[in-house]
Amino acid sequence: MIAAIRLFAMAFIILTVVFVFLSVRNRWRARRRLEAEFDSGQDIGETDRDTYIQEGLKDYEGSLRRKLIFAVYIVPLFIVATMIYVTNFM
Repeated sequence: MIAAIRLFAMAFIILTVVFVFLSVRNRWRARRRLEAEFDSGQDIGETDRDTYIQEGLKDYEGSLRRKLIFAVYIVPLFIVATMIYVTNFM
């Protein structure tokens, strides 16, 4: 039992690093995409560049893509927990 707790603690730390990396990377990619859209002049209207990018990033904050990053925690821990259960109790 102690080994499983240690395993989950280490996995949580590693997954947190991966989560932070993916979050920062996806936000950076969304920002670059918005900058490219603004620079190409695709039906932007009368907004300035910073306002357009900030509004786009607010939309990104509520997007499904951002929420799916939390699967970094859920999927690996679920798989390991299932493997431990099947190995020990079945």
